[in-house]
Amino acid sequence: MSGCDCTPSVSDLKPYEEAVELLLSHARPMQDTETLNLHDALGRVLAAPVNSGIDVPGWDNSAMDGYAVRTRDIPAAGTSLRISQRIPAGTAPQALEPGTAARIFTGAPVPEGADAVVMQELTCEQNGEVIINALPQPGAHIRRRGEDIRQNEEIIQPGVRLLPQHLGLAASVGVGQLQVWRRPRVAVLASGDELLMPGQPLKPGMIYNSNLFTLAGMLRALGCEVIDLGQVEDTLEATKAALTNAAGQADLVIASGGVSVGEEDHVKPAVEALGKLNMWKVAIRPGKPVAFGHIGDTPFLGTPGNPVSLFVTFLLFGRPFIRKLAGLSEVMPTTIQATAGFDWNKPDKRREFHRARLEKQADGSDRVSVHPSRSSAVLSSTTWANGLVVLPENQTIKTGDQVQFMPFSELLS
Repeated sequence: MSGCDCTPSVSDLKPYEEAVELLLSHARPMQDTETLNLHDALGRVLAAPVNSGIDVPGWDNSAMDGYAVRTRDIPAAGTSLRISQRIPAGTAPQALEPGTAARIFTGAPVPEGADAVVMQELTCEQNGEVIINALPQPGAHIRRRGEDIRQNEEIIQPGVRLLPQHLGLAASVGVGQLQVWRRPRVAVLASGDELLMPGQPLKPGMIYNSNLFTLAGMLRALGCEVIDLGQVEDTLEATKAALTNAAGQADLVIASGGVSVGEEDHVKPAVEALGKLNMWKVAIRPGKPVAFGHIGDTPFLGTPGNPVSLFVTFLLFGRPFIRKLAGLSEVMPTTIQATAGFDWNKPDKRREFHRARLEKQADGSDRVSVHPSRSSAVLSSTTWANGLVVLPENQTIKTGDQVQFMPFSELLS
């Protein structure tokens, strides 16, 4: 009796770290930039450093409402000084007359000659004079010129995704426009004659195309421009035509499904016919059949068709590749150490990235629980979870053990 076992051993699969390293070695950051007004720059990746043309603050100013004084004019608590001027924010004060105090408000320039501000709660004003009820120290409640930012200082480095606070910081030094990298253009297509678009009547043997919306949503969350090329007929020629079309207009092509070895899986042979396949099959669960290669010069990423496998493999491989493509300086996700609130008695030979939830317990501690299903078809597990827990290959886990957790708040940004 003869037989054939075509199932690859774990030794035939590429380890996770090597797979990520291979992908990143082929990621070429954007070369095209554009200049945007601050209102339009949120979420974009900065391409050129932002330098300040001014000091911030631009002058010594008061940290609170009170009275600007010369400390040598106050020999003891209870000293009374004539109020010689009033200085609201946005006005230019006169030099402080010796032996007087100036009424001053938060953010207003400290007048020349004053070396302290006494908060109003420590004073009493009457008949045009102020009684100082506490001895001030030189420099008290004065924010010095350039204390926050010095002129010509680099305040935002290139390679960061611009957050609201970056835009505010740029505005605070008078910068109204920022140079950013062009958004990566990613073409997405789905393989499978069984797919229907939501809203259509569901026919026997058909399923709705959830992968398109999951994938396009993750790409947009990363700041990509999505080119939806729709569904591809399950033939080799149609797949080759669709991939050629995609490669001609995108910086990256992503296909869901068709990268396994079934008779209806045409993506892998199509990529090999049009270019080169650099990687196929990784030692992870879910998502072993992850394909990476090139269609001409355009990078290609092929994910499994099962919805959870697509979701997980995109986060593990597509996200860092796209972040490098987009010009970001930090591309890999940050993992956090957490405590297992579960037992894992049947580890896989491959590293598993399982849907998990990090929750605070009644005693204030954080515990990780895992979804009961290991199936890569249970898409609802991705909404139940708030991250992925890393389950090392061939390793059991007991409640109370330390595990690595990858929060979705990190992975989906």
